[in-house]
Amino acid sequence: MNDQVSNGSNGLEDPRDKHPKPPFNKQFQPFPGLAGKMDPVPDHGEKSYVGSGRLAGRKALITGGDSGIGRAAAIAFAREGADVAINYLPEEESDAIEVVALIEEAGQKAVAIPGDLREESFCEKLVNDAAEQLGGLDILVNNAGHQKSNESILDISTEAFDRTMKTNIYAPFWIIKAALPHLKPGSSIIGLSSVQAYDPSADLYDYAQTKAATTSYVKSLAKQLGPKGIRVNGVAPGPVWTALEVSGGQTQENLVKFGEDTAFGRPGQPAELASIFVQLADNNGSFATGQIYGSAGGSGQP
Repeated sequence: MNDQVSNGSNGLEDPRDKHPKPPFNKQFQPFPGLAGKMDPVPDHGEKSYVGSGRLAGRKALITGGDSGIGRAAAIAFAREGADVAINYLPEEESDAIEVVALIEEAGQKAVAIPGDLREESFCEKLVNDAAEQLGGLDILVNNAGHQKSNESILDISTEAFDRTMKTNIYAPFWIIKAALPHLKPGSSIIGLSSVQAYDPSADLYDYAQTKAATTSYVKSLAKQLGPKGIRVNGVAPGPVWTALEVSGGQTQENLVKFGEDTAFGRPGQPAELASIFVQLADNNGSFATGQIYGSAGGSGQP
């Protein structure tokens, strides 16, 4: 595994000034959006994350691993010594190519599997292909999500509602079922919750309820799989600067001021959550199961 050099110092860093603050420029991309076309481009830890072998020999599958929080987790896992498979939509190929290069630069095996998680048959194939190409599977991160801002419930079509539910609830269900035969004691499943599970926004009616459901499945599955030695946890971000937000997840008006109401007056960057995923996958986090780890800039959890 190659050493990675941090751009930061070993001293204190003021979290208020560490990353860009609003106002941001209005910008819209067709769903699913590309991180490389955002202004500013999100920080996924490409230049800052330094590994120390915490996940040496591990095998991880991350859905939505091409950009955003999934990309940050993929970079961190690779630099900690894990081989990583990422899933993404075909439209996100350019972002995925960059992630594959970063994983390989860390000296680890990278597997890229494009496809739509709304299809049960693909979810099953995704898991089996990842396990086969990685030579096993012991970390599963259900990160991929669909979010679309709608001022009124009347603006949400059944088709749009179905897309959110299939991506955010059905896909993890199918993927976990397919993954369980591969997961041995010591394996880790990580789900993506959100502050929306606890304090839902008026314009994220459908998305918010999927995150409440994620929180519930994490806690339920942790009880079910604990006796088998498999840990299940979740991460609940607050406002984080990702392609999800510029491809319909926020209105243009809200995008300009995105994150200004946090304690630090800015949104989080994906890189700031990477170490949480490492901790939840690491053997040293062995007593954590059924937990939801918040990272929301001062709000979010009850």
